[in-house]
Amino acid sequence: MFYTRSLLLAFGAAAGAASSKRGLVFVPNSQWPEDNNVWVQSGSDLTWYYNYGSTPSSAFTGHSQEDFEFVPMLWGAISGTSFLDEVNGLIQGGVNISHVLGFNEPDGESSTGGSNITPARAAQVWVDNIEPLAAKGIKLGLPACTGGWNGIPWLQQFLANCSSLVSTDAETKNCTYDFVNIHWYGNFEGLASHMGSYSAAFPNVTQWITEYNLDNQDLSTTQRFFNTSAEYFDRLDYVGRYSYFGSFRSKVSNVGENAVMLNNAGKLTDIGSWYLGVSATGVLPTSVAGKGYSPMAMASVVALISVMALFGC
Repeated sequence: MFYTRSLLLAFGAAAGAASSKRGLVFVPNSQWPEDNNVWVQSGSDLTWYYNYGSTPSSAFTGHSQEDFEFVPMLWGAISGTSFLDEVNGLIQGGVNISHVLGFNEPDGESSTGGSNITPARAAQVWVDNIEPLAAKGIKLGLPACTGGWNGIPWLQQFLANCSSLVSTDAETKNCTYDFVNIHWYGNFEGLASHMGSYSAAFPNVTQWITEYNLDNQDLSTTQRFFNTSAEYFDRLDYVGRYSYFGSFRSKVSNVGENAVMLNNAGKLTDIGSWYLGVSATGVLPTSVAGKGYSPMAMASVVALISVMALFGC
């Protein structure tokens, strides 16, 4: 019995490793507002979130900024200084803003969720709305380009355009940024290579992986990708934060039915539960209740039973 209890405790601890880097890509669905409570439940490992917008989500009103920090994003091109004004208003209202995110996939087409901005236009909006926040001690994240081949060249052109706007005849200046944002949809080998490309283009710069997933794969493959990538991010010092794209139910997923953190009844899947820092639930993404056991959860149970049998438990 001693071995049984010890092994069960060890299995539970290993299945849900905690991480201070994890945040939430908040994608609410008005059909199931109760799902919003999942991410701020007691024991959740999540410490920050963004919602593709400049103001905090009303779903999390009342939750301490110290426990669940909001990170504003300037999603696309705007006229004037409305983003800067909104962030300054939040600060004046007592909201602790320590980081902001640049444009969402500016090198991507609107039809695929990108903000589709030229580097020159983005540079002007940056100088008007984001660059001034550096003087307040706020850390600035470069625009989050797609995982395509043009992402890094887009950023390099953006920085060149930005420099031309802030430089003077007497002095050449560069726009301020503190970290790069990376998006990736594909296998782990591709993700690691993509991060390496960013390290080469932006040496010694902190990376945030603010959207990532292995989309449209079988469940075992998806779960292996999740666990491998999370372990990789957690042990790399230059990865400051990361946020898995999948905070929704399987039936409304645009990354495949297995790549989600909630099943069709709003229950945490294995990936969702692991991401919050606790053990597997065994809930299948496609189930309509708190039923079903994922292949990885079953394999873990079988392995545990085998070890228990070895000790005669």
